Amino acid sequence: MDIQGLIVFCMELAGTIAFAASGAMAGINRGMDIFGVCVLGVVTAVGGGMTRDVILGNVPGALIRPVYVLIAIVTSLLVFLILYFKRNLLQGRVGAVYEKAMMVMDAVGLGIFTVVGVTTGIAAGYLENTFLLTFLGTLTGVGGGLLRDMMAGVPPYIFVKHIYACASVAGAISCVWIYRAFGQIPAMVVSSALVVGIRFLAAHYRWNLPRVRK
Repeated sequence: MDIQGLIVFCMELAGTIAFAASGAMAGINRGMDIFGVCVLGVVTAVGGGMTRDVILGNVPGALIRPVYVLIAIVTSLLVFLILYFKRNLLQGRVGAVYEKAMMVMDAVGLGIFTVVGVTTGIAAGYLENTFLLTFLGTLTGVGGGLLRDMMAGVPPYIFVKHIYACASVAGAISCVWIYRAFGQIPAMVVSSALVVGIRFLAAHYRWNLPRVRK
């Protein structure tokens, strides 16, 4: 594996862990057992990528290289076991720190999977199709979370937090443009950072529409 491939693998690994942890927490919050928690963790981590691969007419990469599925399972198990034996762990100051850490990991995962979706589409030969690449990037970034929320029976996050999907779209578009001008690694790094930055700004300034009172 060359340096470029190693960088991409490490980014995908970080994104898998981040999304698997968020999926596991969603399952725990819904009172699921250990199997349900693991399923939600895996679906969140690889669901968007698998859907992307099906659209491209390929066997999902998570099935060919199950390392990502295994990492998602291990992450979900760790989250479940830690909270099972330490039920009050997330209360008080520790809980606040955990919430911030999860927001950071979720933002990083969104940025990483968005650019991975774009580069996968480029590798499939669609470098000149900006719309398709943007769609693939956004689907890879938010698809797993959408499946997670549907399986957990809660309103999909991308329909509640508007900037979540918009950040992915912006990152995907920038990834396409930067890739064409400077190559893969600059595109992935800069665009991932852009998604993370938008997510943090949105969280800080609460860029969401106010609820309409009935």
